[in-house]
This record gives sequence, C-alpha cells and structure tokens, in this order.
Amino acid sequence: MEFKNISVIGAGLMGHGIAQIFAVKGCSVTLMDVKEDILSKALDNIRSNLALMSEHGIGPEEGIGPALQRIKTTQSLEEASEGAQFVVEAVNENLELKQNIFKKLDALCPRETILATNTSVISITQIAQSAENRDRIVGTHFWNPPYLIPLVEVVKGRDTSLDTMEQTFGLLKETGKHPVRVNKDVPGFVGNRLQHALWREAVSIVEHGIADPSTVDECIKFGFGLRLPHLGPMENMDMVGTDLTLAIHDYILKYLESSPEPSPLLRKLVEEGKLGFKTGRGFQEWPEQKAQQSRKSLQEYLLRITKG
Repeated sequence: MEFKNISVIGAGLMGHGIAQIFAVKGCSVTLMDVKEDILSKALDNIRSNLALMSEHGIGPEEGIGPALQRIKTTQSLEEASEGAQFVVEAVNENLELKQNIFKKLDALCPRETILATNTSVISITQIAQSAENRDRIVGTHFWNPPYLIPLVEVVKGRDTSLDTMEQTFGLLKETGKHPVRVNKDVPGFVGNRLQHALWREAVSIVEHGIADPSTVDECIKFGFGLRLPHLGPMENMDMVGTDLTLAIHDYILKYLESSPEPSPLLRKLVEEGKLGFKTGRGFQEWPEQKAQQSRKSLQEYLLRITKG
C-alpha cells in the first residue's frame, strides 16, 4: 500500500516534528490538536526547523514552502480521520486519554487505515484495548527531535497483525527513518529500557558518593560513549569475547544498582523543586545561559550527524 495521506494527532513536542517528517517526504499531512495556539506554534516550529536544517545543507531540496503547504491543521478528530491512510497519535502520556482517542479513531477511520501511537513507555496492548480492530494498532516510538534522530521503534502489541507491522516498517523506511522491530510489548520497549538502566546506575554512583555528576557524564562522553554510535553492547561483547564478558559479569553484577524503586536522591531533588534546566538546579547548577548552551550544543551535534 502506498501511503500518501497521513494524520498526526497532537501537535506538541513530538507531533509537529513527526508531521514535518512526512510532509518533507511528499505526503499530505493533517495535523490535529484541540488547541489553536498549539497548532499555530507547531507550524512556526516546523518552519524554524526546516530553515535551520537548510542552513546546514540538509533541508528539503524543493525548499521550505512546498513542505509547509502539504500540512493542514484542524481541531477536529473527525476531519483528521477522513481519508487518512496512516495515523500517528502523539498526545500526552496518559493511558486513559490514549485509549479514548484510539477508540474514536477505530470507529472513524476506514478499516485499512493503520493507527500508530508514539508512546515511549505505555503498553501498546493497553492503549488498544478499547478499540474493536486492535490488529491495526501499532507502536511507533520516535525519539526527540524526531526529524533529526533516525530511530523509530515499531512495537507489536498483543493483537497487532504482522501485516500492520510490515506496512509500518516499510513506510518508515521510505520516509528515511531507521525502524527496528520490537517483538514483545514490554514497558519501555528497547531503547528506554537500555537508557534508564544506565541512568539508574548513574544516579546510584552519585548518591553513594562514588563520583560527582559531572564525572559520571565525562566517563561516558570521553570513554565508552564515543564507541556507541558504531559499536553497540551486543557487538562489543562478541568483540571482546563472551568468555571475558561472563568473567566480568560474574564479578561485577552483584555490585551494580538493582533497586526496582527510583533513587531516594532523585525523589529528594524533585520534592525540593530542583527539576534541572527548568528550575536552574537539578543534580547540577544550570543557569539559563549554561542550559541554553547545552541545548544548542546537542542540536548542532545532531545536525552534523544528520548531514553526515
């Protein structure tokens, strides 16, 4: 099936970036949100994103205008559903809200329409449970910012059909993304399980006075983190040998953080209102200029990687 008509439900942090991906690749996109001001801001953000990418030589060849013209906005779920061949939901991480949206989408959209959720952690099976045609509901976890980070986790819910998985995988490849198949619907899927396992250990190291927060980050940025874009953990284990990996694990695993609960230090920071960039203090001090520089540095790095 050739997908030309795409709808994105939710125009916030992730939704506008997802809409941008499909519009740049020539699809007609309907971007829906219940708030007009969010839709207006979304179009401004897309325009700014495309301009910045063009400055770095990675913008759409046809220019910014045609891509923007392929995006229409609406506050009506009914209008967004009409004629849609592929729908991506990108609203807040609220299970009840997502269940209600998919129940409505399932009733509104033609039977052949694929319905995808951009949730990063919530069970696809649970999100789909209020819908009748659960076989066409699939997880598509984009990473922020979605127009610069290639990965999309395509997650199979309990009732998701193989045809839905294959069609979704194919569409994402055609739009230039790097889709991966997640065969079981587990909390956090693959990427966030790996990411937060690392974060749990990082917080534990700080909490127990082994090293300060900046040292933890430096050990990753100037150490094994440099290998990660080219050498994932499974390949690395094979490279050094499964025998050596086993010997290391026999010794070290008992010493690693294994608590199923969030760190008391992390909870204390939140209770004290030390929320990171948004308040100027988290694990470290973040005056506005320093926080802005961190965001800018990350954006420039991603733009360089995208350009190749």
